[in-house]
Amino acid sequence: MMDRYTLGCDIGTFESKGVLVDGTGRVVAQAARPHRMLVPRPGWAEHRPEEDWWGDFVFIVRRLLAESQVPPEAIACIATSAIGPCMLPVDEAGRPLMNGVLYGVDTRAAAEIEDLTAAIGAERILAACGNALTSQSVGPKILWLKRNHPDLHARTARILTSTSFLTFRLTGEAVIDHYTAAGFSPLYDVNRLDWTEALAPGIIPLDRLPRLMWSGEIAGHVTPAAARETGLAPGTPVTCGTIDAAAEAVSVGVARPGDMMMMMGSTIFIIALTEGPVRDPRLWYAPWLFPGRHASMAGLATSGTLTHWFRDTLARELPADQAWDLLADEAANSVPGANGLICLPYFSGERTPIHDPKARGAFFGLNLSHGRGDLYRGAIDGIAFGTRHVIETYAETGQRPARIRAVGGGTRNRLWLQTTSDAAGIAQEVCARTVGASYGDAFLAALAVGAAGPDDIHRWNPVAGTVVPASSDVLEARYRQFRALYVATREIAHELG
Repeated sequence: MMDRYTLGCDIGTFESKGVLVDGTGRVVAQAARPHRMLVPRPGWAEHRPEEDWWGDFVFIVRRLLAESQVPPEAIACIATSAIGPCMLPVDEAGRPLMNGVLYGVDTRAAAEIEDLTAAIGAERILAACGNALTSQSVGPKILWLKRNHPDLHARTARILTSTSFLTFRLTGEAVIDHYTAAGFSPLYDVNRLDWTEALAPGIIPLDRLPRLMWSGEIAGHVTPAAARETGLAPGTPVTCGTIDAAAEAVSVGVARPGDMMMMMGSTIFIIALTEGPVRDPRLWYAPWLFPGRHASMAGLATSGTLTHWFRDTLARELPADQAWDLLADEAANSVPGANGLICLPYFSGERTPIHDPKARGAFFGLNLSHGRGDLYRGAIDGIAFGTRHVIETYAETGQRPARIRAVGGGTRNRLWLQTTSDAAGIAQEVCARTVGASYGDAFLAALAVGAAGPDDIHRWNPVAGTVVPASSDVLEARYRQFRALYVATREIAHELG
C-alpha cells in the first residue's frame, strides 16, 4: 500500500515555506523562497499576489515533489496558511485588481478607522465583532478602497485574503476560515459566526465576501489547471486554510485554554487560547480554528522587520550569512540596558496594546560613547519591552498564560529569545521542530482527512528545552522608562506623522 503524506505551505511577510510530511510527522522535504514586502508609501505594506503568493506556492510545491520523489498521488491532503488578514480585490475570474494590502503593518486606513468608530460606536463594535477597529481590521481598508479607488471597488467581484487567494487558485472555491474572518471587522459578527452589514452597510455587498468555513474543513480539490501549474494530482483535497500565526500555534501544540504561542518573526504575534471570548479593545478576539474554541491575540508591528532594517541600514557591510551572529556579539559587549539607551520599536506605528498607527520609532539617550552594539542591544530590548507590555495586558484581563511556546525565526536569535524572557519575566518552551506554520499546516491537513488525531502533535513535535528568565534591576528600570518615553513623545510623534 502506498505511503500517505500531507503537504503544508505558508506565505510569510518576507519568505514562503513548505514541507512534505509523512504519517509519523517526519519531514521528508522542505523548501523556501524569499520575497519582498513593498512599501510604496510610509505606512503602506503590500505583496504582489501572483508573484509572492501563488508564484511562491507553485515554486515550493514543485521543489518538494522533486526533492522527495514522492508521487503526487500519495499526497492525501494540502493545507495552506499565509499572512493576514490581508485585503485583495479580485475580478470575476479571480484576477487581482491591485497588490495585496497587508495586515496591521499597513496603516493606510487610519481615517476610515476613525470615521467608522465614530459612526458606529466603539462599544457596539466591540460587542458585535469582539475587536476594536485597528490597522489589523480589513473593513476599514475596503472602505479606503471605495473612497480612493471607486473604479476598482466597482469592478471587485470578491474580496480575498492571502490564504483564500491560494485556495481559490487551487480549487476555484472562494472561502475563508472563521478565525481569519474575525479580522474583517466591522463586517463579521463573532456572536452569529457570520458576515453582517448591520454595522456598516455601505462598505461592500456581503455576496462579495468569501464563503465561511472552519480551518480544518475540506474547501475543495485541486483543479486540472492548478495541477498542471503545480505538479499536484488533480482531485487532491485542500483545506480551507488559515492565518500563518494560527498554523504556527498548531505546530507546537497550542491546543487548550491557558496555552500561549509567542511567534517571533517579522512581527511578534501572540495567540492565547481562552475558556471563553475575551472582549478587550487592547487585544483581538477570534473564534479558534475549531467550533466552540476561543482565541485572544496580540501583535507588535515591527520586530524582525526592525532587526532587518537595522542590518540593512547600519550593518550592510557584514557578510549576509554572518550578520546576525556578529551583531549579537557586538550587543553582548554592550553594558546591560544598552548603556543607557532606550529604543521605541514603533517603526511602523504600533498594534497591541496601544493601537497607535501614528507612533514613531526612536533611539533615545544617545551620546558619543554609544556604538552599534548598544544600538542593536537597544533595539532588541525595545522589542522585548513591547512584548512585556502585551503580557501585562493579558494579565490585566485575567488571562496570564499558564504555558508559553516560543516559535519562529526569532528562536534562533538567542539574544532576542533570552532578552524577551528576562524583560517580561516569562519562561518560554521551545519545541524540537521549529519549522513553523507550514508544519502546522501539514498537521491540519492530516487532521482533516483523519490521518492524525488532535493529541498526535505532541508526538510529532515534543518540547526540546525551556528558556528561563533571569531577573534584572536594569531591565526593570529601563522598562518603566520605556513606557514613560512613549507617553512623553506621543504628541510629537503624531505631529511628525
